[in-house]
Amino acid sequence: MNNPTDLKYSKTHEWVRVEADGTATIGITDHAQSELGDVIYLELPAIGASLTLDEPFGTVESVKAVSDLVAPLSGRVVRVNSDLVDAPEAINPDPYGCWLLVIEASALSEAADLLSAEDYALFTEEG
Repeated sequence: MNNPTDLKYSKTHEWVRVEADGTATIGITDHAQSELGDVIYLELPAIGASLTLDEPFGTVESVKAVSDLVAPLSGRVVRVNSDLVDAPEAINPDPYGCWLLVIEASALSEAADLLSAEDYALFTEEG
């Protein structure tokens, strides 16, 4: 699997890109979309909702299963990718080009506990 080195990764298979303005863009990893199979539905929080580290914030449904999306950082949702909600199958061919939401992180220090691309690759290999 190809994991971009400019992103951070959670053990629950979300990717995070911390932006220069203090926001964080969140998506699901290539490994996650591969394990799920064809994504057919996304449930995401509304703009203004609060995310709490390690707590579910939405769901992703595929032909195989329904899985929780788990917050890799705490914060307030400032943008939701509504185009992706309307066409969730776009995640499968381009998981790193399809962001789910952008949050205003309340504690960017939480990002220090996320995995690097190399560590995430080892984590997924260990299964």
